[in-house]
Amino acid sequence: MKLLYDLLPVILFFLAYKFYGALPPEWILAVGAWLPVALEPGNPSHAIYLATAVAMAVMAVQLSLGLAIKRRLETMPLLTAAVILVLGGATLWLHDPVFILWKPTLVNWLFALVFLAPPLLGRRSLVETLMGHALNVPKAIWRRVNLAWVVFFIVSGLANLFVAYTFSEAVWVDFKLFGMLGMTLVFVIGQAVYLGLHHSEDDPHTTKGDPS
Repeated sequence: MKLLYDLLPVILFFLAYKFYGALPPEWILAVGAWLPVALEPGNPSHAIYLATAVAMAVMAVQLSLGLAIKRRLETMPLLTAAVILVLGGATLWLHDPVFILWKPTLVNWLFALVFLAPPLLGRRSLVETLMGHALNVPKAIWRRVNLAWVVFFIVSGLANLFVAYTFSEAVWVDFKLFGMLGMTLVFVIGQAVYLGLHHSEDDPHTTKGDPS
Protein backbone atom coordinates (compact mmCIF):
# COMPACT_ATOMS: atom_id res chain seq x y z
CA MET A 1 0.00 0.00 0.00
CA LYS A 2 2.87 2.35 0.84
CA LEU A 3 4.49 1.55 -2.51
CA LEU A 4 1.29 2.57 -4.30
CA TYR A 5 1.14 5.78 -2.26
CA ASP A 6 4.75 6.63 -3.07
CA LEU A 7 4.16 5.92 -6.76
CA LEU A 8 0.95 7.95 -6.95
CA PRO A 9 2.55 11.10 -8.45
CA VAL A 10 4.28 8.98 -11.12
CA ILE A 11 1.12 6.99 -11.88
CA LEU A 12 -1.05 10.10 -12.19
CA PHE A 13 1.64 11.78 -14.30
CA PHE A 14 1.49 8.77 -16.62
CA LEU A 15 -2.32 8.77 -16.79
CA ALA A 16 -2.60 12.53 -17.35
CA TYR A 17 -0.09 12.28 -20.20
CA LYS A 18 -1.59 9.22 -21.87
CA PHE A 19 -5.23 10.36 -21.66
CA TYR A 20 -4.69 14.05 -22.42
CA GLY A 21 -6.44 13.76 -25.76
CA ALA A 22 -9.46 12.04 -24.21
CA LEU A 23 -10.07 14.60 -21.48
CA PRO A 24 -12.97 17.05 -21.88
CA PRO A 25 -11.66 20.33 -23.35
CA GLU A 26 -13.28 22.33 -20.56
CA TRP A 27 -11.26 20.40 -17.95
CA ILE A 28 -8.02 21.15 -19.75
CA LEU A 29 -8.88 24.82 -20.16
CA ALA A 30 -9.86 25.06 -16.50
CA VAL A 31 -6.54 23.64 -15.36
CA GLY A 32 -4.64 25.76 -17.88
CA ALA A 33 -6.19 28.90 -16.42
CA TRP A 34 -4.17 28.26 -13.25
CA LEU A 35 -0.89 27.52 -15.03
CA PRO A 36 1.73 29.78 -16.62
CA VAL A 37 1.29 27.82 -19.83
CA ALA A 38 -2.00 27.99 -21.74
CA LEU A 39 -3.04 24.39 -22.37
CA GLU A 40 -4.61 23.66 -25.74
CA PRO A 41 -7.10 20.75 -25.90
CA GLY A 42 -6.13 18.33 -28.65
CA ASN A 43 -2.52 19.53 -28.79
CA PRO A 44 -0.43 16.44 -27.88
CA SER A 45 2.66 18.54 -27.16
CA HIS A 46 0.83 20.04 -24.17
CA ALA A 47 0.21 16.67 -22.51
CA ILE A 48 3.56 16.90 -20.71
CA TYR A 49 2.52 20.19 -19.10
CA LEU A 50 -0.74 18.84 -17.73
CA ALA A 51 1.04 15.71 -16.48
CA THR A 52 3.68 17.85 -14.77
CA ALA A 53 1.05 20.01 -13.09
CA VAL A 54 -0.83 16.93 -11.86
CA ALA A 55 2.34 15.37 -10.42
CA MET A 56 3.25 18.63 -8.67
CA ALA A 57 -0.23 18.96 -7.17
CA VAL A 58 -0.26 15.36 -5.92
CA MET A 59 3.20 15.74 -4.41
CA ALA A 60 2.17 18.94 -2.63
CA VAL A 61 -0.91 17.19 -1.18
CA GLN A 62 1.19 14.24 -0.03
CA LEU A 63 3.65 16.54 1.71
CA SER A 64 0.83 18.38 3.45
CA LEU A 65 -0.78 15.11 4.59
CA GLY A 66 2.54 13.76 5.83
CA LEU A 67 3.21 16.92 7.82
CA ALA A 68 -0.31 16.95 9.26
CA ILE A 69 -0.30 13.27 10.25
CA LYS A 70 3.31 12.66 11.30
CA ARG A 71 4.20 16.23 12.29
CA ARG A 72 7.45 15.86 10.35
CA LEU A 73 8.75 15.38 6.84
CA GLU A 74 10.91 12.39 5.94
CA THR A 75 14.14 13.06 4.03
CA MET A 76 13.46 11.02 0.87
CA PRO A 77 9.93 12.33 0.14
CA LEU A 78 11.11 15.86 0.91
CA LEU A 79 14.00 15.62 -1.55
CA THR A 80 11.72 14.16 -4.22
CA ALA A 81 9.12 16.88 -3.66
CA ALA A 82 11.71 19.65 -3.80
CA VAL A 83 13.09 18.41 -7.11
CA ILE A 84 9.71 17.91 -8.78
CA LEU A 85 8.37 21.26 -7.58
CA VAL A 86 11.45 23.16 -8.76
CA LEU A 87 11.93 21.36 -12.09
CA GLY A 88 8.19 21.03 -12.69
CA GLY A 89 7.77 24.73 -12.02
CA ALA A 90 10.58 25.51 -14.48
CA THR A 91 8.95 23.29 -17.11
CA LEU A 92 5.63 25.10 -16.78
CA TRP A 93 7.04 28.61 -16.45
CA LEU A 94 9.53 28.34 -19.31
CA HIS A 95 7.35 26.05 -21.46
CA ASP A 96 10.24 23.59 -21.77
CA PRO A 97 9.82 19.86 -20.94
CA VAL A 98 13.57 19.34 -20.60
CA PHE A 99 13.45 20.23 -16.91
CA ILE A 100 10.93 17.55 -16.01
CA LEU A 101 12.88 15.05 -18.14
CA TRP A 102 15.81 15.56 -15.76
CA LYS A 103 13.71 15.06 -12.62
CA PRO A 104 14.20 11.26 -12.24
CA THR A 105 17.93 11.66 -12.81
CA LEU A 106 18.39 14.38 -10.20
CA VAL A 107 16.25 12.52 -7.67
CA ASN A 108 18.26 9.32 -8.16
CA TRP A 109 21.58 11.15 -7.90
CA LEU A 110 20.44 12.94 -4.73
CA PHE A 111 19.51 9.57 -3.25
CA ALA A 112 22.95 8.28 -4.21
CA LEU A 113 24.50 11.12 -2.22
CA VAL A 114 22.23 10.41 0.74
CA PHE A 115 23.34 6.77 0.80
CA LEU A 116 26.99 7.64 0.20
CA ALA A 117 27.37 10.37 2.82
CA PRO A 118 27.11 8.41 6.13
CA PRO A 119 30.00 5.97 5.41
CA LEU A 120 32.18 8.84 4.20
CA LEU A 121 31.47 10.65 7.49
CA GLY A 122 32.40 7.60 9.52
CA ARG A 123 28.84 6.64 10.38
CA ARG A 124 27.12 3.34 9.78
CA SER A 125 25.51 2.93 6.40
CA LEU A 126 21.99 4.12 5.74
CA VAL A 127 20.91 0.61 4.73
CA GLU A 128 22.03 -0.73 8.10
CA THR A 129 20.28 2.13 9.88
CA LEU A 130 17.02 1.36 8.06
CA MET A 131 17.17 -2.45 8.17
CA GLY A 132 19.60 -3.35 10.94
CA HIS A 133 16.80 -3.93 13.43
CA ALA A 134 15.31 -6.67 11.25
CA LEU A 135 18.40 -8.43 9.90
CA ASN A 136 21.65 -9.53 11.50
CA VAL A 137 24.38 -9.48 8.89
CA PRO A 138 28.09 -8.57 9.13
CA LYS A 139 29.11 -4.92 8.84
CA ALA A 140 30.94 -5.61 5.58
CA ILE A 141 27.72 -6.89 4.01
CA TRP A 142 25.84 -3.76 5.03
CA ARG A 143 28.59 -1.67 3.44
CA ARG A 144 28.42 -3.66 0.20
CA VAL A 145 24.65 -3.41 -0.02
CA ASN A 146 24.78 0.31 0.74
CA LEU A 147 27.37 0.80 -2.03
CA ALA A 148 25.17 -1.26 -4.36
CA TRP A 149 22.33 1.20 -3.73
CA VAL A 150 24.64 4.11 -4.56
CA VAL A 151 25.61 2.46 -7.84
CA PHE A 152 21.98 1.60 -8.59
CA PHE A 153 20.86 5.20 -8.15
CA ILE A 154 23.67 6.50 -10.35
CA VAL A 155 22.89 3.96 -13.08
CA SER A 156 19.16 4.71 -12.85
CA GLY A 157 19.86 8.40 -13.36
CA LEU A 158 22.00 7.66 -16.40
CA ALA A 159 19.38 5.28 -17.80
CA ASN A 160 16.76 8.02 -17.53
CA LEU A 161 18.93 10.42 -19.52
CA PHE A 162 19.66 7.78 -22.13
CA VAL A 163 15.95 7.11 -22.71
CA ALA A 164 15.00 10.79 -22.53
CA TYR A 165 17.52 11.86 -25.17
CA THR A 166 17.42 8.77 -27.37
CA PHE A 167 13.72 7.99 -27.67
CA SER A 168 10.48 9.90 -28.00
CA GLU A 169 8.79 11.70 -25.15
CA ALA A 170 6.03 9.07 -25.09
CA VAL A 171 8.59 6.27 -24.72
CA TRP A 172 10.25 8.20 -21.88
CA VAL A 173 6.90 8.50 -20.08
CA ASP A 174 6.45 4.72 -20.33
CA PHE A 175 9.99 4.13 -19.08
CA LYS A 176 9.52 6.57 -16.21
CA LEU A 177 6.80 4.35 -14.76
CA PHE A 178 7.35 0.80 -15.98
CA GLY A 179 11.06 0.79 -16.76
CA MET A 180 12.29 2.40 -13.57
CA LEU A 181 9.80 0.45 -11.45
CA GLY A 182 10.97 -2.78 -13.05
CA MET A 183 14.62 -1.91 -12.45
CA THR A 184 13.89 -1.14 -8.82
CA LEU A 185 11.94 -4.33 -8.21
CA VAL A 186 14.68 -6.49 -9.74
CA PHE A 187 17.32 -4.73 -7.66
CA VAL A 188 15.32 -4.99 -4.42
CA ILE A 189 14.70 -8.71 -4.97
CA GLY A 190 18.39 -9.26 -5.62
CA GLN A 191 19.28 -7.31 -2.49
CA ALA A 192 16.81 -9.33 -0.41
CA VAL A 193 18.28 -12.60 -1.64
CA TYR A 194 21.83 -11.40 -0.95
CA LEU A 195 20.99 -10.23 2.57
CA GLY A 196 19.07 -13.45 3.24
CA LEU A 197 22.12 -15.51 2.37
CA HIS A 198 24.18 -13.63 4.96
CA HIS A 199 21.54 -13.27 7.67
CA SER A 200 22.38 -14.96 10.97
CA GLU A 201 20.28 -15.69 14.04
CA ASP A 202 23.26 -15.04 16.31
CA ASP A 203 23.54 -12.09 18.65
CA PRO A 204 23.53 -9.01 16.38
CA HIS A 205 26.20 -7.38 18.57
CA THR A 206 28.76 -10.09 17.83
CA THR A 207 31.21 -9.67 14.97
CA LYS A 208 32.08 -13.32 14.50
CA GLY A 209 32.32 -14.22 10.85
CA ASP A 210 32.44 -10.60 9.72
CA PRO A 211 34.13 -10.82 6.32
CA SER A 212 36.90 -8.43 5.53
